[in-house]
Amino acid sequence: MSKKATLDHKQLRAIGHKLKPVVTIAGNGLSDNVLQEIKRALADHELIKIKVAVGDREARDALIQEVCNTTGAALVQAIGNTALLMKRCAKPDPRLSNLIRPLA
Repeated sequence: MSKKATLDHKQLRAIGHKLKPVVTIAGNGLSDNVLQEIKRALADHELIKIKVAVGDREARDALIQEVCNTTGAALVQAIGNTALLMKRCAKPDPRLSNLIRPLA
């Protein structure tokens, strides 16, 4: 991994630190409505945080990987029950994108 890629990764994690989880995946698992909401949030914000409250570590990691595969998002960071996902938009809205607008 190059030094620039490492810096970009650090910057994404710093932006994600201030975000609140947009979606919580709990006991019912990954339903169609939850998946639609994740896709909508990724299209609007590009960088989102989700909370995964399911069984053990293996189930949680498998569910996060399934979300990434289904939505085409990249996993930036996963700590405990939260995951930071990113999917770049072709035409991001500067008012909504977490990558463009400054966070206060």
